[in-house]
Amino acid sequence: MLPKKLQQKLDERKADNALRALKNQNNLVDFSSNDYLGFSKNEAIFNKAHKYLIDYNFKLNGATGSRLLSGNHPFYATLENTLKEFHNSEAALVFNSGYDANVGFFSSVSQRGDIILYDEYSHASIRDGIQMSNAKAYKFKHNDLGDLEALIKRYYQAISEFNQSIYVATESVFSMDGDAPDLKKLCDLCKEYGAYLVVDEAHAIGVFGNKGEGLMQHLNLESQTFARIVTYGKAMGCHGAAVLGSEQLKQYLVNFCRSFIYTTALSPHALSTIYAGYEELLVTENRKELNQNILHFKNEILNNKLQNVFIESNSAIHCCIVSGNDKVKAVALKLEEKGFDVKPILSPTVPKTEERLRFCLHSYNFEKEISEVLSLLATYIR
Repeated sequence: MLPKKLQQKLDERKADNALRALKNQNNLVDFSSNDYLGFSKNEAIFNKAHKYLIDYNFKLNGATGSRLLSGNHPFYATLENTLKEFHNSEAALVFNSGYDANVGFFSSVSQRGDIILYDEYSHASIRDGIQMSNAKAYKFKHNDLGDLEALIKRYYQAISEFNQSIYVATESVFSMDGDAPDLKKLCDLCKEYGAYLVVDEAHAIGVFGNKGEGLMQHLNLESQTFARIVTYGKAMGCHGAAVLGSEQLKQYLVNFCRSFIYTTALSPHALSTIYAGYEELLVTENRKELNQNILHFKNEILNNKLQNVFIESNSAIHCCIVSGNDKVKAVALKLEEKGFDVKPILSPTVPKTEERLRFCLHSYNFEKEISEVLSLLATYIR
């Protein structure tokens, strides 16, 4: 038996038609995964990753310990050198996951008396890390730089007098909307007030940039950030993450970041897969195919007169607002019955009345599939 309070919380989820459950993978047309470039199924990456382990004699199943004990195997240096060159960063530090990177970064970097200003739609891992820190934190309205500047002005003088810091946290592409802030103006704003800008690039890596470097590099803004967090469970099709920043920041995280210090390191196989993924980014045509599908999807939104219910996006994520957990789940089920896997995003993950269908686009989707699923959607929501 569960304690009463836990059972009550489950009962409330059931009453709201918001109870989560694990489901088996299906053979439906994929409009739900984060595998934007199809790298998770890429045989060249799979074979190269294995070959690296053989060639460099990394015949290990696990890391054997944390990186500060026995787990800092040689492939870490190889990968982190590649990352800092690819992403035009002074240094890179690999983490076990994007969640570990964000929780560890925000909980350790900000100090008592510091201020963290974060976008209200920031990912749960950012918010959890902020909660664990000793800093004071305030959210600003989504992508509203006027609201952000008002907050900075409110705390700027007091912070300056006591030699404390303001951190601004945002994402280059938001996972639940697919939209992006005005990153150039955001950088200018942070520079004007001496605030430290931190950008999560989880949904931009592999999608934006000449080689998939991310949106900040695509806009030539990488040097204006204090830190970028890049993750590998989306377009890179594998697992892990990295914090990109200065050598001093890397040294600080190695010494004070608990999610880095107190965990077993990634295996050589995990690192070789990331490494092979970066090599594939240099030669793949999949990003071109993804961008063509994004353009076709946006055109089909207009053709089906759905622009009033979709959030504007140029990324691989496109969201259709269908208010109410019951209604959005019903529409998702109808699409599933027609062979399409489109996930409903329910409250409380998003605010009530802002429930949505989240379409994730991929290089391997066909234009015919995109046209059909949006035609069906137009019928169902009318």
